[in-house]
Amino acid sequence: MVALWVLVVGLVVWGVAHLFPARADDDSFTVLDARLAAGTIDLATYERIRSELDRPARTSI
Repeated sequence: MVALWVLVVGLVVWGVAHLFPARADDDSFTVLDARLAAGTIDLATYERIRSELDRPARTSI
């Protein structure tokens, strides 16, 4: 019975985590914006990197 509850709670936690994923790469956007503002990268490079960061991450099952 305990194993069943552990399984149910685990599935709920897993489901919520996948339903509302955290945006782990927010720091990447901040660094990218700072690099553009400092002039270390040009606008074309900024847009290319930004499009790469905006892609959804691949997850393996």
